[in-house]
Amino acid sequence: MARRLRVEADGGSRGNPGVAGFGALVRDAETGSVLAERAEPLGIASNNVAEYTGLIAGLRAALAIEPGADIEVILDSRLVVEQMSGRWKIKHENMRRLAREAQAVVDEIRASGGRVTYRWVPREQNTAADALSNKAMDGERIDRLLGDSSLDEVPAPEPERTESRPGGGPFAGVPTRIVLVRHGVTDLTEAGRLDGRGGVDPSLNGTGRTQAAAAARAVAHLMAGHTASVVTSALARAKETGAVVADALGVAPSVDSDWDEQSFGDWDGVAVGDLVRDWPGELDLLRNDPAYRRPGGETHEEMAERVLAAYHRTVAAGGTTVVVCHRKPIMVVMAHLLGIPHERVWRLAAAPGSLTAVEVWQDGIVSVAFTNRT
Repeated sequence: MARRLRVEADGGSRGNPGVAGFGALVRDAETGSVLAERAEPLGIASNNVAEYTGLIAGLRAALAIEPGADIEVILDSRLVVEQMSGRWKIKHENMRRLAREAQAVVDEIRASGGRVTYRWVPREQNTAADALSNKAMDGERIDRLLGDSSLDEVPAPEPERTESRPGGGPFAGVPTRIVLVRHGVTDLTEAGRLDGRGGVDPSLNGTGRTQAAAAARAVAHLMAGHTASVVTSALARAKETGAVVADALGVAPSVDSDWDEQSFGDWDGVAVGDLVRDWPGELDLLRNDPAYRRPGGETHEEMAERVLAAYHRTVAAGGTTVVVCHRKPIMVVMAHLLGIPHERVWRLAAAPGSLTAVEVWQDGIVSVAFTNRT
């Protein structure tokens, strides 16, 4: 008879999406002995991504122990159980990629004479995998091979604190991460006045400084001890917000003026209410025509060109970068990544002091982890 193994897997995300990690272990189904344990941080990800990644890690561990085993997979995610069992459709492309990666491991097991079945259990019956996933979310990486009668750990090399997905294929390797932070408010922001590149360049007011401090705490929590660089636009409100964020991370910020807000020319400093009253047609053009330019200002297209150049430089640099900038540059990046046409970009919210995060994987896949988080 084939050896019987039990895989227990779980994943979690503190924020969904948020700081994520997975945990998985393999037991001998007859004795209950733990044969292997796996746990790894995943950076910023959703619960479903973490759960699927935990499944993949558990299946790979079981394959390494006994390629032709009869394996029962225990999960407290009904979604993953039903999808992998073929009873529920997988609607999201990211989940389809992870499911295909898991199925590829299952196919290897079956090719070796084994089989894989799935069973859902309540969370309170999956405590061992849950504990491992919580360790992963705390930044711990575990890779243990254990004997049937011994719990001596086989030490693994101390890893760098990076978050790579196990295996190859989509989402393989370490992604480039960009966290876009909108600056805190100024008196002009609160007065509803346009304030672009080339305007009066005001500083944060009291509310803005409070928002900058909150954004810095959120970024520091998100990084969870990982290293990151901080880049700001050249405008005072972004540099002041970025300085607080950089101080929370223990780094020195740099300035890239390509992240500046759009220049509104002769309308810089003008109240939007006055524009609605006195220049409604021109205001519609500013919002809806990417080629419209105010005297002394720049078009949306010109602004987008420099912002996307800065974005691509940031991606090429790799690692994690926190970019402190403005609403329209954040809208430009999101519209570019999500394929949103210009007439719909104003549907994207980016509140003062908010965080928006994206991941760019080595194979070119881009994932928007979250938007407008305050």
